[in-house]
Amino acid sequence: MQSIDHWRLQQTGFIHSLRHNSSLQRTGVFLLAAGAGLLPLMAGSAKAALTKMPTDGADTLLMLMGSALVLLMTPGLAFFYGGFTRAKNVLNTMMMSFFLMGLIGVLWVVIGYSLSFDLGFKSPFIGGLGSMWLNGVGGELGDAPLADGFAISATSFALFQGMFAIITPALISGAVVERINFKAWFWFSLLWSLFIYCPLCHMVWGGGYIGPFGEIGAIDFAGGTVVHIAAGVAALVSAAIVGPRTSYPESKRPPHNVPFILLGAGLLWFGWFGFNGASYFAAKGAGFSFLTTTASASAALLTWCLIEWFTDGKPTAVGAATGAVAGLVGITPAAGFVYMGPALLIGALSATACLIAVRVKMATKLDDSLDAFMVHGIGGTVGALLTGLLAAPALVPADYFPKSAEILAKGGNIALFGAQFKAVLITFGFVGLGTAIILWIVGAVVGLRVSPQEEERGLDFVAHGEEAYDPMTF
Repeated sequence: MQSIDHWRLQQTGFIHSLRHNSSLQRTGVFLLAAGAGLLPLMAGSAKAALTKMPTDGADTLLMLMGSALVLLMTPGLAFFYGGFTRAKNVLNTMMMSFFLMGLIGVLWVVIGYSLSFDLGFKSPFIGGLGSMWLNGVGGELGDAPLADGFAISATSFALFQGMFAIITPALISGAVVERINFKAWFWFSLLWSLFIYCPLCHMVWGGGYIGPFGEIGAIDFAGGTVVHIAAGVAALVSAAIVGPRTSYPESKRPPHNVPFILLGAGLLWFGWFGFNGASYFAAKGAGFSFLTTTASASAALLTWCLIEWFTDGKPTAVGAATGAVAGLVGITPAAGFVYMGPALLIGALSATACLIAVRVKMATKLDDSLDAFMVHGIGGTVGALLTGLLAAPALVPADYFPKSAEILAKGGNIALFGAQFKAVLITFGFVGLGTAIILWIVGAVVGLRVSPQEEERGLDFVAHGEEAYDPMTF
């Protein structure tokens, strides 16, 4: 990690290593990438060093394995969320995540990838339509490199990014479980992915306005803004607009299945090695981001349990699971930009901030049912800001992060913190307003909530005609 040779080209907010002379690479691939329809990845002032390079099988395999791991996170999230709810709503809660593997999986192939990464409109805010249906991505046999100079295949890149698109709206569901109409959830997820996720993905990772080739110059290794802050803010707005459960907060109940919560957290931690680790895009150096990821999660789990132990007398299994997830969220934007000491600190601080947020929420009437904003919104914000303060300049090289490296060189970590702060504010504003508009439209057309009688009966039976347990327990 001490040399620039350990990094591959960073065009979408993650780190790559280059193997050839940078002066020969700058001009050639910029033109070739434009011809390949990948100009958004090279937008703004991008002058990255590239040279013609065949697809690297090991790096592509890392992307394929990472894609499988990230996909596993969605059913993992389903178990994690499902364990928290009442028994009569567990299937509906799990379906709100699992169903998106179909809905967003298709949407990504048809238009989502194109809006996020294609040349199209040549805009810093949105991609284009040239790669709809993944037309031409990967070439005739699917083995063509993402661009000359990228050692991964274009198809593995599209697949990997699609897994992120699936889990992001699934995270939002934790705020509105046990009362939202499943038809409303269908339309909300579809519209939110199109009009919120894809533009934000382009702005941060597609060479757009927010990222290291754009105006702001913020860095986001694997989704602090694109995934966690976006999902967290959308969860907060959704909880406020949809409103609380009819029995909330008078009839608060403990989780119906804590083993589900632990299983879900374990699957999420396992899948996060793909989420953060494979975002390195190079098999040779990916162990670095794997290590920072697990270090942060371990520190966060320990911190959450110690705080519970000190304040309440007992460390809980639910706290251990939630703490681990908070640490994983916090390290996501920083995984490739910080060393191990800062990774441990990010985990500890993320867990502390999220635990405080959860306890503050408990004193309010806001029914963010499963603390989606408190963990993902707060954890993502803390992680994004700490990335600015703790990023090592050696891990933010100018060839791959031109604007970000310039900010660091001129103003140090305080200046980069300012860029991160701007990115957080833009994400809060864009996602908050956009989510509210989408919810108001969906509510006016199909209605957002089930009836009080249906809520009392349980959404497993009402929405799906099934029940998780026999005899049914309420």
